[in-house]
Amino acid sequence: MAKKSSRAPALAHWQPPTGKGAGTFLLSSIDPAAKPWSCGDKEADRAAVATLALEIDSLQNMLYADRRFGLLVVLQGTDTAGKDGTVRGVFAATSPLGVHTVGWKAPTEEEKAHDSLWRIHQAMPARGEITVFNRSHYEDVLVPPVNGWITPQQTAQRYAHINDFERMLSETGTIVLKFMLHISSQEQRLRLQERLDDPAKHWKFSMGDIEVRKQWKDYQKAYQALLRATSTPWAPWTVVPADSKTHRNLMIATIVRDTLQGLKLRYPSGDPALAGLQVK
Repeated sequence: MAKKSSRAPALAHWQPPTGKGAGTFLLSSIDPAAKPWSCGDKEADRAAVATLALEIDSLQNMLYADRRFGLLVVLQGTDTAGKDGTVRGVFAATSPLGVHTVGWKAPTEEEKAHDSLWRIHQAMPARGEITVFNRSHYEDVLVPPVNGWITPQQTAQRYAHINDFERMLSETGTIVLKFMLHISSQEQRLRLQERLDDPAKHWKFSMGDIEVRKQWKDYQKAYQALLRATSTPWAPWTVVPADSKTHRNLMIATIVRDTLQGLKLRYPSGDPALAGLQVK
């Protein structure tokens, strides 16, 4: 069994404060290369991730049988932060019948004709399911503000809408876990170059990635602002040091496992008439 983390003290540094202290959070205080939950051995960490993935699969079966909760896992981060790798590593052993992944792209014309959360609400997990967002509704408080497409007042309004939306989800049985995959500018440079150097990864590269990279400082400011504004008691953010892919998966898998265990899931009682029944 993977060693269970002590979640409250371990997460204190990695989760922005809520309430009056929210404005004090500095994204720069989080070291992207940190490995707070590593045992110090990369292979042992990889083995722990594999074990955690199996535990998550077992707990997902109970989640489906219990049917009191759904779980939404939000993966948000800059290009190359490792959203795809997290899905593969953390949910590798989980039945595809119980875990659904949604990869969000720029809104279509139909989606833009509605409020910014209209398309998001339709993708929420049903009770008993896990849904993983690869990017999310938070793109709407990152890309538009950085590019000047919406005003600061409109951005603040969207923060408020998101907080109300996620509170509604939490009050109706959806557990919301939000992970900001935090990598350094240097690590992003190396990962983008790797895509250029490997023909098999060219499909992952877009010339737009270079233009967005030029806005690195602006996006870091936008991330800090949204983390301050939208980390709430009902849907907290966890900033995950992600320069190490293995540690990134270890931290997220541990939190997902611990969260599911904390729900005290149970199988429903069987029909008493089944006791002693023999199949012939």
